Amino acid sequence: MAQRQKRPRVEVDVFALAGERAAADPTVGVFTPALPDLGTGAAGADLWADLTERLDFSLFRPKISPDIEIRIFRLRWGNDYAIAANPRGLLHLTLEVWEAEMAQRLDGSRTVGELIIDRLNEGGDLDADAVVDLVLILGTSGFLYPPEVDMKAVVAGALEARGLRRSLRRFARTFSFEWSGAERFVRRLYRGGVRWLFNPVIAWTMALIAIGGFGAFVAVERAGHYSLGDRAAPLESIVLILLGWTLTLSHELGHAAVLIHHDRRIKNAGFMLYFGSPAFFVDASDGLMLDRGARIMQSLAGPFAELVLAGASSILLFSLPKGSLAELLYRFSLLNYFVIFLNLIPLLELDGYWILSDLIQVPDLRPRSLEFTQHELWHKLRTRERFSPQEVGLALYGLAGIAFTLLAIWMAVYFWRQTFGNLFSGLWRGGLGSRLLLLVLVLVLAGPAVRGIANLVRALFRRARSIARKVRFRLETGWRVEAAELIDALPAFEDLAPETLSDLAGRVVLRDILPGQAVTRQGDRATAFYVIRRGTFNVETEHHETGDIQLLGTLGRGESFGEIGLLQNSLRQATVRAAGEGEVFEIDKGTFDRLLADPINAPAFAPTLQALAELRALPVFAHLGTERLAELLSHGGWVSFSAGDVLMEQSAVGDAFFAVESGRADVLIDGASVGTVAAGGFAGELALLNDAPRTATVVARTPMRAYRLSREGFDSLIAEAFGHGALRSAKPATWEH
Repeated sequence: MAQRQKRPRVEVDVFALAGERAAADPTVGVFTPALPDLGTGAAGADLWADLTERLDFSLFRPKISPDIEIRIFRLRWGNDYAIAANPRGLLHLTLEVWEAEMAQRLDGSRTVGELIIDRLNEGGDLDADAVVDLVLILGTSGFLYPPEVDMKAVVAGALEARGLRRSLRRFARTFSFEWSGAERFVRRLYRGGVRWLFNPVIAWTMALIAIGGFGAFVAVERAGHYSLGDRAAPLESIVLILLGWTLTLSHELGHAAVLIHHDRRIKNAGFMLYFGSPAFFVDASDGLMLDRGARIMQSLAGPFAELVLAGASSILLFSLPKGSLAELLYRFSLLNYFVIFLNLIPLLELDGYWILSDLIQVPDLRPRSLEFTQHELWHKLRTRERFSPQEVGLALYGLAGIAFTLLAIWMAVYFWRQTFGNLFSGLWRGGLGSRLLLLVLVLVLAGPAVRGIANLVRALFRRARSIARKVRFRLETGWRVEAAELIDALPAFEDLAPETLSDLAGRVVLRDILPGQAVTRQGDRATAFYVIRRGTFNVETEHHETGDIQLLGTLGRGESFGEIGLLQNSLRQATVRAAGEGEVFEIDKGTFDRLLADPINAPAFAPTLQALAELRALPVFAHLGTERLAELLSHGGWVSFSAGDVLMEQSAVGDAFFAVESGRADVLIDGASVGTVAAGGFAGELALLNDAPRTATVVARTPMRAYRLSREGFDSLIAEAFGHGALRSAKPATWEH
């Protein structure tokens, strides 16, 4: 056997590539703080202190790039959202409204620390993580000025194969070819005549052709002269396939033309295998920035183009029922009306769905309905809870969508056989060459099906592995040791006696959590507490009046939730939902109560949990998890003030932050009253963040109780936000088919 020759090693100069990238694009820059000439001696001795100050992220002054577009969309039913668009690469980010409003104000004049204070004053909670995450995702996605060089993308692009080889590799991975020059092509078509199609007279003429053509087809169908089941020659099948591709191309051009008409951009277009059939696609993600009416027009443009062409074909068939092309025209019209029907039914995530979701102003209708049907519906039926009108709508839509998806698959298989069946049988009856061609067609068209089967096998394998893990968890002690270690590491449980810890860990249950599944639900009675073994979980609350969902924070491995509800025997204050697949250790209420109820075995964490619950009741700390609340307990304490007591004096050194539980205080500047601090409010944050003297005097007007957090605790809370962050992803591109 011949030995494979060793390929020569290619050296890649990463810094040279980055420099070339920055030089080629003047809008790209690399953040390099200008350091003074430190020289030697005392200046050199202060090098690390100077670097620490200059690299302190809290002192960074973010500035939004001038070419960034941010739009806020107000919805009738709540859950307002915003989209930020980066024209360089057509990247889109979904933002919360407060994030969009803050991003619009990023002019480089305020530090990240000052932005945290702005968020504190506007939102009422000291959620430094949210502000840090926003700045980080804007920076890493190229939304800040100057944009950063994406070193990973530069290196990956340099190492990636070029030309045909690159396209073939991509096709093998995604079953698609992309064409980056699509926008130039569509703009030429638009200027060359397509723009006249938006003229009201021409548009109404096309609408009459579509309506009249459908009426003509109904008349032909009632006459009963043609049947889809009649056998057709392989050549006719090939012509039919080519006509179908032409129709699909017209569909995508309709979507693209509306984008160009509204001065939006097309990232790319291309050719792909879609459910086993070759099809064209247009990346219409920039349509996210359109107004609601324009988005509906953009979604409708594709089916409308097909309706016009199918209508013209039907009118021709009605006029020449005995012509030589009558059979072909009938098949072409029938199959395309079927495709248009599937495309406009809002139960599949195609054009009809996007039209409906924009009409009713529920942009996430399908994922919300499927998530509700998969998780919440059965829970409510099992517990016999009352359904709200919105939940009834989600349940009906989700169930109808599942049923119609199965029906659509059956109908697609039937019509696919009618379209391709005669072609395949004709090739099989031919010679060796035609059979080889048939083999190639089968391998190409069956690719998505093979990939779907592979995904199904992987899903079944994950399910079987999950069951096996549960069995192993019952039989092996190693996993119980892991559960015990995670519980023991929790700040509120650090004083557990070894025998109590062993007893607690021995009663742990391992639970697999699916993406979107709620582990605890707001308003439910607490029945267990949980420690996260794997995955990320979102903590969210729902406002009953508006239906808005507010994300309070995220939890990861080693963090716990639900223990305070057990201790207080209260209803859940928030919903904890899996962001992806995850696992949790569950400790039921009976085990929890038994360990707390026995005076001999009662651990010292009972008072700690009560203190955590009291601290979390303060709005400014409501978003914090148990671990961070426990850290705050070690850096502060509750203090009481009588009327007339001074909490802080103007120009004094800032040494603490106060979160007010009850009472009221006056805020004075140079002796003049400028405001008040009431229950749920706070004071003292500016001096700590800015490391400056107090800017005002705060005097208790009534008896007050507040939590005093020391400078060390406040700094730790803010610093931790700069040390981590769960960055969100850019909104995926929307492909219109």
